[in-house]
Parts: sequence; C-alpha cells; structure tokens
Amino acid sequence: MASITSAKAQPKPRHSFFQGRGFLTLILVVAVLWSLASVNWVEDVVHPGGWSAIGQLVKAALTPELSASFLRLGVESAWQTVAYAVAGMCLALAIGFPLGVLASGALARSRGARWASAGGFRFTLGFLRSIHELVWAWLFVVALGLSPMAAVLALGIPYGGILGRIYADILNDVPEQPLRALRSSGASEWKVLLFGRLPMAMPDMLSYSFYRFECALRSAAIMGFVGVGGLGLQIQLSLGDLRYEEVWTLLYFLIAIITLVDGWSAWVRRSMTR
Repeated sequence: MASITSAKAQPKPRHSFFQGRGFLTLILVVAVLWSLASVNWVEDVVHPGGWSAIGQLVKAALTPELSASFLRLGVESAWQTVAYAVAGMCLALAIGFPLGVLASGALARSRGARWASAGGFRFTLGFLRSIHELVWAWLFVVALGLSPMAAVLALGIPYGGILGRIYADILNDVPEQPLRALRSSGASEWKVLLFGRLPMAMPDMLSYSFYRFECALRSAAIMGFVGVGGLGLQIQLSLGDLRYEEVWTLLYFLIAIITLVDGWSAWVRRSMTR
C-alpha cells in the first residue's frame, strides 16, 4: 500500500520548453507568419478581374454541357484517363513492392545486412519519388513524344517510389512476436515474410494502394495538360475557349470516377475484415 502511495506521490517528469511540443509549435507559427508576410498580396496574388471569372465558373457549375456529342467525348476521355491510371499503378506496384520489401530489410538476417539493404533501397525509392510526375511527364514527352507510354512511365516511376517507401514502413511495423515464433520453428526469412509479415501487413498495404490509385486518377487527368490526352487535355482545351460549362462536365466525370473507386476500395476493405 505504501508503494502505491509513493508511486502516486511521485511528481511527473517535466520537460523543458525546447524539448516539448511548445518549441515545435513556435517554429511552425513563425514559419507560417513568415511565409504569409513574404507574399505580395496586392500584385502577385489578387487578380482584378477574378471575381467576375469566379462568378462565371460558379454559374457554369449549375449548367454543365450535356449534349450527346460532348458526353461521348467525356466518356472517351474519362476511359483514357482510367487506362493511364491503371497502367501506371500496375507499373508502380511492379516497382514498389519488391523495392519496398528490400528497403524494409525483412530478408536480411544480420543487423549490418539489414541496414545496408534498407539504406541502399530507401535511397533508390527516394530518388524515384523526389521528382514529381509532371516533371517525369515532360521528360518522357521529350524522349518519347506524345505517347501513352510517356504518361504511364510518368505515373509509374514516382508512384513506385512512394508505394515502396510506405510498404517498407508497414512491413517494419508488423508485431515481432509472431515473427519470432516462426523463426524459432526454423522458418527462413523468406517464409517469415510470406507467412508472417505479408498476411499481417496486407490490409494496410491494400488500403494505401487504393488511396494511391485515387491519386493516380487525378494525376492521370493532369497529364493531359502536357498533351498526352485524357480528361486533362479536354479541360485545357475548354478552358482555352472559356467554355466553363464543358469544364464542369469533364470535372463531374472525374468526380464520378473517384467516387466509384472510393466505394470499391471500401467494399474490398470490408470484405477483408469479415
């Protein structure tokens, strides 16, 4: 009883201001205020005729273009965008999954080999994802021309780096106790990966893959702005002609696709947890 009382009476350790959250909060507040003060809000940001353009955009959202010919064009462009996203995600999975496994160090026995594997392959993943997909798109358009392969590669390479990094972290966060049980029974690291890490990590990996697929759909639409086709190209053409009704019709196509993918991913996650 005395030990319990002494434990309750023991004061909690106090952290200094520079060790707690207060210092980090102060840095963030200063950074935000400094960035806001560095913006020229009069000349560089505010457009004098912007309010009228916003009014036209809002009005067009309520009266989208619904002619049969334009809806047919929207369906074709949406299908092209989905095809780019699916192909890009397939390439990203082919890159990200093996590199993520190697970057996790899950196949290495010794600590030194684990650090070497994780460090080398995490650097590779960092290189792949450090360049934005639009920059990759410009590079591949220069190299390959206005080809669908340029859009697929521009999506697959950076998304492979992103998926690989997240997969590595998810595999590392798997509880160690079941893995120790497998190792004590004589299982190799390959079997520990196949029968231990992957089954426990698969729901989180699948959930994040669906999220990146939604991002790939949006990125595939943006790819059209560099001329490779899809919804982005049609949005750019409609914006150039100031046809805001057509722009909103194409945006509604993109919103519908994202909503369907979100519902599909939710259904898959529910089926895995039953």
